Amino acid sequence: MKLKDTGISKEELKALVSKYMADTYERFDFVAETAKDMYLYDENGEAYLDFYAGIAVNSTGNCNEKVVAAIKEQAEDLIHTFNYPYTIPQALLAELICRTIGMDKIFYQNSGTEANEAMIKMARKYGVEKYGPDKYKIVTAKNSFHGRTYGSLSATGQPDNACQIGFKPVVPGFTYAEFNDLVSFTEACDEDTIAIMLEPVQGEGGVNPATYEFMRGIRKLCDEKGMLLLLDEVQTGWCRTGKIMAYMHYDIRPDIVTMAKAMGGGMPIGAVCATKKAAGAFTKGAHGSTYGGNPVCCAASYAQIRELLDRNLAENAEKMGRYFIEKLKNLPFVKEVRGMGLLIGVEFTKEIAIGVKHGCADRKLLITAIGNKIIRMVPPLIATEEDCDKACQIIKESIEAL
Repeated sequence: MKLKDTGISKEELKALVSKYMADTYERFDFVAETAKDMYLYDENGEAYLDFYAGIAVNSTGNCNEKVVAAIKEQAEDLIHTFNYPYTIPQALLAELICRTIGMDKIFYQNSGTEANEAMIKMARKYGVEKYGPDKYKIVTAKNSFHGRTYGSLSATGQPDNACQIGFKPVVPGFTYAEFNDLVSFTEACDEDTIAIMLEPVQGEGGVNPATYEFMRGIRKLCDEKGMLLLLDEVQTGWCRTGKIMAYMHYDIRPDIVTMAKAMGGGMPIGAVCATKKAAGAFTKGAHGSTYGGNPVCCAASYAQIRELLDRNLAENAEKMGRYFIEKLKNLPFVKEVRGMGLLIGVEFTKEIAIGVKHGCADRKLLITAIGNKIIRMVPPLIATEEDCDKACQIIKESIEAL
């Protein structure tokens, strides 16, 4: 839909949003009307280099042609039904995902936070049924982020963050340990702990990758204590970090893993994948979803994942990530550049991140800020060296303008 076709002005559109929508987002002053590949276009046709990709969603590029075609084709046949009949997109996508990432079972959800809710429920039910009613506790990392519904919000190790303020008491049974500190996690586990839940890279926490030794140690700790390893790959999954799934960097396999974002190519879909052992907790009636496994979303996801795999975009993410990180290190006031693949954060020595974010938007580059000192980039995985050079130049100009 184009603004010119609505009969209202941009200012009238903004007034509608102000009047009728909850004020939870900081808005940029443009209307996103169309998008293609690396660019988002506003109401005037101005192009914005998109290094945020709908928050790590549009990994094969904005409005990928094969994803769009799959959506159109499926929408003409079946838009939605309940989960009692078999549907073709569900089945084909389940096989593609499970075979590709080496997991046994999948359950579809609508988003990342719902996938994490399902993972928490699966782990708790597994623990209670196998060991007894007290075996339900989960240890997560400080500075983590797992979502905004109550279970995932409670798992988020940022008790002073805005996502928890005003929403307490949180769900009991979660404790927090220091990320990348095996001793801290070992000490946080007790006889009632059933699982450890981690992000391979803490995205909202500042783009902090887990070390190889830490992740290997956590897998060993879970095996020794009969606990489950839960990995939140909502943001890191599907080629973002330079591997199909980030856990593949560590030569481990989780008991349960969640995914969303890049999985759907822009359509709302998430999933929890598990080994047979863990997935056995989800018996008939134990969990459900009206829209989870929606035919159109599954068709889009199948096309998106095929594109990611067929074009080997994990390899491009790894290559471009290394290139972009080296370029970013030369920016003014840089304390550290962190990342894995094309999930990259730049920490500054000064509190300029929010100003840089807005300066970039003014110069037609879309990025985001984490707090006052860190900017984060998660561009489509089709990014080229030229795209990275252009982004780096705009960030540099935005810093210098401050």
